[in-house]
Amino acid sequence: MPQECEHCKYNQQVLKRIKNELPDDELTSRVSDVFKVFGDNTRIRILWTLFDKEMCVYDISRVLSMTQSAISHQLRTLKQARLVKARRDGKNTFYSIDDEHVKRIIEQVLIHLEE
Repeated sequence: MPQECEHCKYNQQVLKRIKNELPDDELTSRVSDVFKVFGDNTRIRILWTLFDKEMCVYDISRVLSMTQSAISHQLRTLKQARLVKARRDGKNTFYSIDDEHVKRIIEQVLIHLEE
């Protein structure tokens, strides 16, 4: 078996600390699931559309030149992932970004891409 170098001996403390701080599998699975939702161009465009204003399915479909059915399907996925929220007003349902964190995630990715 190879002998550890001095650097490796020092790293053992760091590695132990990192290992103890790793989130559990359930949490990393949930994070991964959210990123999978972000991994769709249409869903990103819907989120972008909702950055500054809540909108109904009809308006989102007009902005993105897509069918209401296609938008509704994607909104369901976004809602299940808690990235958007819905508000009913009579017969209409209005969608908006769930909170500012969602917007910031996308903005941070854009900043990263522009570097």
